[in-house]
Amino acid sequence: MMKKHGPAFKKVVIELDKCPLCRGRAVTMGMFYELPCDHCNASGWVAAATGEALPLDELVTQLSLKLQAATWQIEQLKNPQASGPEATYQGSNRRGAGGTNYTGD
Repeated sequence: MMKKHGPAFKKVVIELDKCPLCRGRAVTMGMFYELPCDHCNASGWVAAATGEALPLDELVTQLSLKLQAATWQIEQLKNPQASGPEATYQGSNRRGAGGTNYTGD
């Protein structure tokens, strides 16, 4: 076991799952109106491994990491990379005179 001081260098991503009580809606139906869900701290998310609510400061961090990952994935889908024969035609292959693009046309 290594001796360790201070916080970890990288934040651990906790797998989140929808709250089983409110089904991810963050509110439950009271007698006449909707109430904040007590099981998930009105967030709609719980730890997937234990099914328990995260503390609010940890929940904010985990939701931010989840949002960043989703934003990155959306950006990757917006900018598709060419593949196959199209990739060599679109990009510079540096086979022409002076290192320019040569397409063979």
